[in-house]
Order: sequence, then C-alpha cells, then structure tokens
Amino acid sequence: MPKMKTNRGAAKRFKVTASGKVKRSKAYARHILTTKSTKQKRDLRKATTADLANITNLKKLLPYLGIK
Repeated sequence: MPKMKTNRGAAKRFKVTASGKVKRSKAYARHILTTKSTKQKRDLRKATTADLANITNLKKLLPYLGIK
C-alpha cells in the first residue's frame, strides 16, 4: 500500500492544538472591510476551532496531522 498524500492547501490552513482540536482562521476578513464594524473585524482576527461535522473530511485531507 503506498503512502497517503497530504492535501497541501489544507495543511497550510489547519493546525492541531495540544488537546487534539483543529485550529482554523475565520472567513470574510480579506476585502470589503469598510462595511464591516470594528468589532466584527477585531473578532475575525482571532482563530477558532473547526466544527465537528468537518473533522471526518479533515482526517482524509490530513492523514498524518494527528487529529483525535
């Protein structure tokens, strides 16, 4: 059986925390920022965890990342 390949795009976007959760950055922070409030833009800077519904797909994309 050959080695599985890591999806390089996903590898750049997701990291695993010490507790095994998947850390990701938030969307909607790239352009058209003049219409968004300061509070919204400040909240978009912070990282968050990936939803449990997406963990199964992330395990396929990142087989060697150690997602629990």
